[in-house]
This record gives sequence, structure tokens and C-alpha cells, in this order.
Amino acid sequence: MKKQLLIPAALIAAAGLALSGCASSSGGDAAPGEISIDVPDIPTMEGLGDTEQEVNIVAWSGFVEDAWAKPFEDATGCTVNRKVAATSDEMVQLMRTGEYDLVSASGDASLRLIVDGNVQPINTELIPNFGDDIVPGMKGQMYDTLNGNVYGIPIGRGANILQYDSTVVTEEPTSWDVVWEKDSPYAGKIAAYDSPIYLADAAIYLMEHEPDLGITNPYALDEAQLQAATDLMKQQNGMVSEYWSPATNVTSFTGGNSVVGTSWEVLRKATQDDKFKSVLPEEGSTGWSDAWMLAAEAKNPNCAYAWMDYTSAPDVNGQIAMNFGMAPANAAFCETSDEAKAHCDYFNATDEEYFTQVWFWTTPIDQCIDGRTDVRCTNYQDWTKAWATVKG
Repeated sequence: MKKQLLIPAALIAAAGLALSGCASSSGGDAAPGEISIDVPDIPTMEGLGDTEQEVNIVAWSGFVEDAWAKPFEDATGCTVNRKVAATSDEMVQLMRTGEYDLVSASGDASLRLIVDGNVQPINTELIPNFGDDIVPGMKGQMYDTLNGNVYGIPIGRGANILQYDSTVVTEEPTSWDVVWEKDSPYAGKIAAYDSPIYLADAAIYLMEHEPDLGITNPYALDEAQLQAATDLMKQQNGMVSEYWSPATNVTSFTGGNSVVGTSWEVLRKATQDDKFKSVLPEEGSTGWSDAWMLAAEAKNPNCAYAWMDYTSAPDVNGQIAMNFGMAPANAAFCETSDEAKAHCDYFNATDEEYFTQVWFWTTPIDQCIDGRTDVRCTNYQDWTKAWATVKG
């Protein structure tokens, strides 16, 4: 059985979407100002039982380390088994095997997992550390919270910033035009993110510079809008020095292969060279917000709940954030030490105005999350095919 999950108008407005009395694409029960998304009807756990002997986690590198996993094991008796994944696509594939209890999903994976019934709603009353100290901008986001049902417990977030070598790019850029326009003086030295979700970056640029396309959400693209974003990326392709993954971004800049391009603050910091600067351009940017998500048929749900609560505490959440290099979800961490405050300031942890300029990764699906009902939007498979044409 499937149920309709409704996204409230207030949340849509907060995400920067334009709506006017939208209804379900299937003509269902959506009230004016709400979008209805079909998802499997999976029950939420009503209470906790005895912990099992283990918990199996798919996570980004740096999210599950012995420094905080061992104390958790000692306190709960739950052995932590970690599987590191390199991409969101890999995480989705691994969660679909049924072998894992938890995943540290980014927004380009979470909605896929929800719509396909791979994860279950979470009872936040069973997670005491999911409280007022969690930053507002990481609660109630449409990529992991639908119709009042929480599917993700926040871990951390970050923006996809514009990084540049200030010895070459001597004037601070104010726009993404330096990476998209064919007359860019830095052609051949531009770094670009290696993923289909990067099409959203092109869409954000088009929102500002080609308004006639009617794009109001970079993750809700109809066929014509996706084609425009694809064409822009094909134009950029001839100027790209390297399509990067987290493993190659730093060396691309430090080795001189790239002098400007999309990046993460943690990667800029990893260059250990002050000549590399960053800016959030006037068009805004994409970004990522990671959250723990619980498998629909988790074999070890009690240990999984214990882990989600444990890693939501200020000290542990802070350890994860500092280890990975991101803004923590629990703002209370920022007040625990001078080092913590400096980390939070560097990553804009509690600066909600900063993050209002960021469109967090959200899985493209057939239903238009910008509220349109007269067209079919393109889904992640469509984006993957388009990305293949860009990369050749």
C-alpha cells in the first residue's frame, strides 16, 4: 500500500519554491498549497526494546570512527559494523540489499530511498537528543521530512562553494559566470563536480540568467529545462580541467590543474594554502545536508535508534562534524570550547541566513516538487542519462 505524503505550503515557501494552490499530480488528497508524493506506507516504531548485538551502517568516510564508535559499543553492547560508500548512488544500491540498518544519506539519495520504500519514518520521541539544539535549517526539509513524518536525523551540512586561486583569479568572483560562460578567462582550468546532481548547479545559474525557462527549483526540471541545463553543461565541458571527486579535488587545485570551480569548504581548507579562497556567489549554490536514515526492514532497529541518539549529542555530533569537515547539526556543540566555536564559525554552522542561499541536494523525481501539475518532471534516471551525454 502507498500513502500520499503532503508537503506543507510553509515548508515549500521556506525552500524557495513558487506555488499557487497546487494539488496532487494524481488528483489525490492534497489540499491547496500542498504537494502530494506517493510513498510506501511503512509503520513507525512505537517503542524500543532490548538492543541487539550489532548495527550495520553505510556511511561517508569519516562519519563512523573508532573514537566515538568504541564508547558506543561499550555502553550499549551493539557492535558497530561500518561500510564506507564513495557516492550517493552506491549508498542507495547498498541499502536496497537489505543488509544494512542505517545510512548517512545526502539529499540526492534520501528522497529516492523514501519513495522506493527503502527507509522507514523515525519516531523522534525515541531520540532525546533530537531536540531544540538541532539547527532549524536541518529540520523539516522536504528531502527527508514529508507530511510531518521524519525520515532523517540530521548529521551535518555544507554549501558547494566557488573556490579559486587568488594568485590567478585576482579579483573575487561575484557570479558563477566564471565557470559557465564560454568566454571565461579561466577556460581549461575549471573544476567541476563529477555527478549527475551537478546538473542542479547549472539549473541555479539558469534560474538567474535565463528566467524565461521558468525554473523555480533546480531539482524540479521538466524535459525542456533539463535540456537547457544539459546544454549549458556541454558548453562547460570543453572548459573543464577536471571532474572531481573528494579524493581528487585538492590535488587538482594544489597541482595547478584547476584555478576556479565548485568545491567544499573542507576541501579548500585541506589545500593548506591561504591563496585558495572561496565565495558563495550571488546566484546562490547547491549544497548537501546529511542525515541518518533507518532501513525499512532493519534487522537491528534498537541498536540503530541508540546510534542515532548517541550521535546527535553535542559532543559526538561535533566530533563527526570536525572529522569530516562540515557544519554540525547540533548547535550546542559550538559552545563547548573555543575550538568548537572556531569550527562552527568557519562552516557557518548557525548562520541560517547564509544557508537560505543554498539549495540542498534533493532527488529529482517524476512529480514536480515545485508544485507544477501540468507537466512531468525529470527523475534521477533522466538526469543520469543527461549526465552521460555531457561526459561523452
